[in-house]
Amino acid sequence: MPPKVSAPHPTNRDVTILLWHWPFGVPYALPEDLCLQRYNVSRCKLQYNRTTLPTADVVVFHNKELVQGKQPLPLHPARPQGQRWVWMSLESPAHNGDLRPFADIFNLTMSYRRDADITIPYGKLVPRETENGEEPLCHNKSIPVCWVVSNYRTSYRRSRVYNQLREAVPVTVYGRWNKRLLSPDELLPTISRCYFYLAFENSESRDYITEKLWKNAYQSGAVPVVLGPPLDDYNAVAPRASFIHVDEFASGQDLGRRLQELVKDKERYAGFLRWQKDWRVKLYTDWAERLCTICSQYDRLPKHKIYTDLDAWVKAQQPVG
Repeated sequence: MPPKVSAPHPTNRDVTILLWHWPFGVPYALPEDLCLQRYNVSRCKLQYNRTTLPTADVVVFHNKELVQGKQPLPLHPARPQGQRWVWMSLESPAHNGDLRPFADIFNLTMSYRRDADITIPYGKLVPRETENGEEPLCHNKSIPVCWVVSNYRTSYRRSRVYNQLREAVPVTVYGRWNKRLLSPDELLPTISRCYFYLAFENSESRDYITEKLWKNAYQSGAVPVVLGPPLDDYNAVAPRASFIHVDEFASGQDLGRRLQELVKDKERYAGFLRWQKDWRVKLYTDWAERLCTICSQYDRLPKHKIYTDLDAWVKAQQPVG
């Protein structure tokens, strides 16, 4: 059974979570006992039937459909007293659109950001259940650095770093950009042959750390070279000795020279993989699991909060470069 999302909430009645519209328009089953059976979160009912709006404790609205105007808010009649509305998004600020029309509407935020009311990261490291963890995945590596990228623009900082980096170390590139697509079954086995993986985010925004780190790098056994939020944000969620941040180097060329040194120094390189003995990766890909998280935290959520300027909160740190 998957690990608990959190300790079950102590509320002495069921909490009903209404998902107002399917994220990205993709429906899925929401059996009534899903949170308990799959994630061990008790007294939690997930609903998609809008007729339950008058009795729902929490109503969740996914941002993309809101800003596109596909799913208007149910503003009339007025919401029941005590019902809380949640704004939910896993996009970086640049891709959330204009949120000024949604001032004074939402009570709670649900985002990858650590300062959200309900934090839903793309992934995290959890302790291994046994003392003797896996040996570091150092074997069968033949490619110094690799990168999987579909959206390449010369104006992106990650593109500039890449072009500097490849002056000092060979970089093998896959993805839509250079028409070397990898199927889902090929992705991790291919990256596992790389010493380093460029976990470069498309936005440098607070706490925006996606599957590029958690899945592509950590689960494949490649050491991530990260570009995204500041170093402190990575330090808050991952062991310091498990990744290399581009901001630690004066230039991409300096970074490339360091990677070349580490490829040749097997002992130092292995040090970046020692976290695997004590930790394993937990990915979050199921929207239902994210909804169950609301129930597990329900009694700790603010009861009388409202976002008077949601746009300002979301864009508190705009993408840079």
